[in-house]
Order: sequence, then C-alpha cells, then structure tokens
Amino acid sequence: MRPTNVRRQVMAALFLLSIITYLDRVCISVAAPAMGEELGMSPSQLGMVFGIFTLAYGLFEIPGGWMGDRFGTRVTLTRIVIWWSVFTAWTGAIRSFAGLLIVRFLFGAGEAGAYPNSSSAISRWFPTQERARAHGLVWMASRLGGALAPLLVIPLQNAFGWRSVFYIFSVIGVIWAVGWYAWFRDDPREKAGVNAAELEVIGVSTQSRHGLPFGAIIRDSNLWAVMLMYHFFCYGSYWYIAWTPTYLVQAKNMSGATLATYSALPFVLGALANGVGGFVGDALVKRLGLKSGRRIVGIGGVTLAGIFMLVSLFIENPYLAAGVLALGFAASDFMLPTCWAVCLDIGKESAGTVTGTMNTLGQMGATIMSYSFGVMVEEYGWNLPLVAIAGLFFVSALIWLKIDPTRPIRRTDMDRAPVMAGGVS
Repeated sequence: MRPTNVRRQVMAALFLLSIITYLDRVCISVAAPAMGEELGMSPSQLGMVFGIFTLAYGLFEIPGGWMGDRFGTRVTLTRIVIWWSVFTAWTGAIRSFAGLLIVRFLFGAGEAGAYPNSSSAISRWFPTQERARAHGLVWMASRLGGALAPLLVIPLQNAFGWRSVFYIFSVIGVIWAVGWYAWFRDDPREKAGVNAAELEVIGVSTQSRHGLPFGAIIRDSNLWAVMLMYHFFCYGSYWYIAWTPTYLVQAKNMSGATLATYSALPFVLGALANGVGGFVGDALVKRLGLKSGRRIVGIGGVTLAGIFMLVSLFIENPYLAAGVLALGFAASDFMLPTCWAVCLDIGKESAGTVTGTMNTLGQMGATIMSYSFGVMVEEYGWNLPLVAIAGLFFVSALIWLKIDPTRPIRRTDMDRAPVMAGGVS
C-alpha cells in the first residue's frame, strides 16, 4: 500500500501559521518609526516595547509548550492564535507608551507556545529523519512572513496610517484558528485519510501525553547546553527582527521603497536558508550520524552569522553593508531547523516542553538585547553594539560543542536509551 501524505497537509497548515505569526510580530518593528514619532518614544523606550514582548513570551513559553504536550496542539494552538490576534488589534488602538507596554506584555504571554506546539505537532506527525526539514519549512515560512511585513505594512501605513495595519492583520489569525480547530487532529490515527502505510512511515508513538518533570530539566546538562546555545543565538537573531528597520532609517538614512526592500531582504534570505538548512541537516545526519550532523550545521551557521555582521561594519556603501548584514541573518537561520530538531531528538514525546524550555532562555536573551541595545545606541552609536552581538554569535557556536543529540533527557535514572547513529530512535 502506498502511504498517504496527510502529514504534508499538516505541514501546509503549520507553514501558513508561521507566516501569520511573523506578520503579526514583525509589523510593529516596521511601524516603529512612525509609532515612536506619534507616541514620542526614544530609542530606549522603543527597546522597552520590544523587550516587554520577549519577556512575557519567554516567561510563558514553558507553560505554553507543556499545555501542548498535556492537552494537545489542536486546542492549544487555537487558543494561542485567537489570543494574539486580539492583542494585535489592541496594539493599533493604543494611545500611550504605558498602554503599549501593557498590551505588548499580554501579546507576548498569549503568543508564547506557538513554535513549541508546532514542534509538538511535528514530533507526532513526522518521522525522525524528516524533522529538520519540517522545522526548516516552518521557519522558512516565518521569514517569508517577516519579508512580507515591510512590503505590506509600509504601503498600508502610508495609505491608512500605522494603526490600520494591526487591525487588518488581526483578522487573518482568527480565520486560521477556526480552520485549524475544525480540521486538525493531534493523533494521526484519528485523522480521516491517513492509511496504515503512512502511520508506519510516521512511526506513531504510543506514549500518552504528559509534560517533562521540572527535576529532569534542572539536572540535565545536555538540555542546559541547548538552552544556553539558544540564549546567546537569540541576541543576534532577534536584533534583526526588532531593530533592522530602525537601524536602516537612523544609521543608513534609508526610506520609502529602499527601506521596504532592505528591511525585507534578511527575511527573504532567511527563508531560503531555513529551507536549505533543514534538508542539509537531515542529509548530514544520514551521512555522518546524529551528533556530527547536527553539530556541523549548528556551529557553521552561527559562526558565519558573526563573521558577516562584523564584515558589514567595514563596508562604507550603505546598500552593500545592508546586504552583507542580511547574509548574517541567513547564516544564523541556516542552523535554526537543526536547533529545533535537537529538541525533538532529546525531548521525544515531550517535544513541546523541551522546545518551550529552550525558547524561554532564548527569549531572555532577546529581552536583554531589546532594551540594552537601545541604551547602548544612545551611549555609543550603532557600531559597538553590533560588535557585541557578533561576539555572542561566536559564543553560541562554541556551546554547540557541548550538545549531544544522541542523549535523550532522563525522566528517571532507568529510562535513558541510546539513539542510533543514523538518527532513528
């Protein structure tokens, strides 16, 4: 019997979700110059707005991931998307800096768990050898959303004002949430159209839903290495998401169509890098084994990201410098699918909790960067803060040497099982 391909439809739904996620998330960074001018915000205050989102997002990542493991991704993602859609609309109604801080905190709290739950769905619907490419497609979609954001936001903002953008984008999320709840099933065996041959390909787990005990997280050094690697990576990765348009306006004097193009460029290149990185990651696992395959992609990606960021500072032509800077984002994104696939390698059926744990520490890095970068720009200008962020990319690369994807997290001292070299448990 030829396997059905319902899991490809699941991937299409997650792909669309990821686009919507980043449309809603990146639109504030594109609208930030106009928003900041109307509300009278300084760079440090703007950094606080970016940072309060990532703070809440990080604080609620573990509960959001745990909910997916415990109650299923169908209901959890529906709740998440409706929540963030409401606060996307509310962002457009804000009239003060203080009100914006409150709304963005609640926005981050509601959106937390979106990607851990996408990972949980991937862990239930895709076999081990397809998971890096599946994550690659999810993160490719996020970058497409990020690339679309400036191309859509700037014309809408020019025509109707920045507030209208948030109202329009909020409706898209609600439509997705209703369709997801009606169509998706957590267990492939419960989904109409999935035949026995596809279930065999997927390797459906018989494990019941449950989160990872907190003690298992605290005592596992391998998971701590993953968390620290992602923490330092997110300083640089979130810089592109939060600060690129403002950097291009204030440091490179860009505006209009040029600003839209160069604000979108990192996300266009990042989309390509995620897609290629996912397939390369899975190919290297098959060829070199799980540990070497994952590490090579991880180390190579963030190392190149740091190098490109530093090189951009020595280029006087603003457009060429912005292009090289965009290559840095692409290099960091090349390793992103592998990074999230490692969480599935070591987390097994608790993929949502493990990815939520990793992303919690990552968002703490993004939070620190969001505020401190604005303060450093006011004190030192743009170049020195970028040197610091490039250095943190290199720290992330070094920590990859401590990550072993062949070591699943132990719930007890008796349940650790080795993973075969080819990556299939």
